[in-house]
Amino acid sequence: MKQTLIKRNGIAEWAVTILLLLFGTATLAQPFVIPTGSMEDTLLVGDHLLVDKLAYAPAGPISKHLLPYQEPKHGDIIVFRYPPDVSTTLVKRLIGMPGDRLKIADGVVYRNGIRLNEPYVYHKYGYDPTFDNFPNPCCRPVKEEAAQQAQQEMLEREVTAGEVVVPSQMYFAMGDNRDNSSDSRFWGFVPRANIVGKPFLIYWSYRASTEDLTGESAGSLAAHFVDLSQHFFTRTRWERTFKIVRGVPDSELPAEPLPINTGSPNP
Repeated sequence: MKQTLIKRNGIAEWAVTILLLLFGTATLAQPFVIPTGSMEDTLLVGDHLLVDKLAYAPAGPISKHLLPYQEPKHGDIIVFRYPPDVSTTLVKRLIGMPGDRLKIADGVVYRNGIRLNEPYVYHKYGYDPTFDNFPNPCCRPVKEEAAQQAQQEMLEREVTAGEVVVPSQMYFAMGDNRDNSSDSRFWGFVPRANIVGKPFLIYWSYRASTEDLTGESAGSLAAHFVDLSQHFFTRTRWERTFKIVRGVPDSELPAEPLPINTGSPNP
């Protein structure tokens, strides 16, 4: 039964992928580039994704029989509008759903009193797990005013017995690169209405800097095009081209905790 289910899920994924590639529009799919390392090693800086905007869309009376609509679930990688500034789009992993109780102790996430095994989590050398205790004491200070206010409201209103309780129609998202991720620990919950979809395909991956991809440095856009013209073939990560992106459901996680990954990031 398990093998049959996996096979059918794989066929469904590829069917949706092919449909979106052939007929994709702004309504069905959206391109997205990863500009920072907050989701390493699952997603790398320079990964260009296609985002399935129909995955979490409300199902109609006919369309629900044609497309695999679903609700967001634990372990999903989601794309959403950043709550303090909806003009910005982020990609993170869904850790908490409405009603979940969450806390982090020494870098370990506990949900509803159960320790999570997270093989996708990545930490760089020099990581201090005590720095990520949450919600009491809280994590790193927040500089952005809107994010600071949202974090403060979450910590004041939604903490019970040392755990954050996710409100109705809200979700708690975190980056896989836990010590280098701006996520729900710092700016609060993701409203259900802010979730755009989920990435399903890396159609191209190119080694580029965050500054080039975000245009933060002077002349970076022009420099990026020059770099592309000179190094397209050597800096394209061909092994990641047309790679399917999948979440990791809790049922697929190992029964025993895994050691923290502290290796150096992929090139």
